[in-house]
Amino acid sequence: MNHKTLNLTYMALGAVLIAVCSWISIPTIVPFTMQTFAVFLVLLLLGGKCGTGAILIYILLGAAGVPVFAHFTAGIGILLGSTGGYIAGFLFTGVIYWMMETVFGKNRWVEVIALIVGTAVLYAFGTAWFLFVYARTTGSIGVMTALASCVFPFIVPDLMKMSLAFILARRLAPAVRAVF
Repeated sequence: MNHKTLNLTYMALGAVLIAVCSWISIPTIVPFTMQTFAVFLVLLLLGGKCGTGAILIYILLGAAGVPVFAHFTAGIGILLGSTGGYIAGFLFTGVIYWMMETVFGKNRWVEVIALIVGTAVLYAFGTAWFLFVYARTTGSIGVMTALASCVFPFIVPDLMKMSLAFILARRLAPAVRAVF
C-alpha cells in the first residue's frame, strides 16, 4: 500500500473514531462527549497533518448529513447552531497542533503545549460562536454566564481525556508506526 493511500486510510479511521466518540455523551447545554478525547488521540497518533485531515473529514461528514455529531445529529444546522463553534474549534486544535509540531518538532512537551493551546482556542472560538448564536436566537447573555455553562465544567474532564489520550497514544504508537 502506498504512503498516500495509507494516510487517507488513517484519516478516515480517525474521523470514524471521532464520530463514535461523539455518540458517547451526557446531554447538557454543550454535551459532555468523548469527541475531545478522540481529537487528542487522533492528533497524537497520526500527527498534525493527518490528524487535522481526520478532523476535517469528520466535520465535512457531519455537514453532509452523516449523523456523526453528538446524539447522532448531522447537518449544517448543527454547525451553525449554538454549539457548532465547538465542533469547528476541533479544526483549530488540529491546525495549532500541526503548526507547533512543524515549528518545534514532535516531542512530548510540544504535544502537551499544542493540545492545551489548541483546546484553549477551541474554547474561545466555541464560546464566541455560542454567544453570537445565542444572542441572535434567544437573547444576549454575559460572557461569564456562557463560560460557566460551556467551558468551566469541561476543563477538568478535558484534561483527564488529554491524559488518557497520551497514555493510549504511547501504547498504540508502535503499532501505528509499524504500518506508517
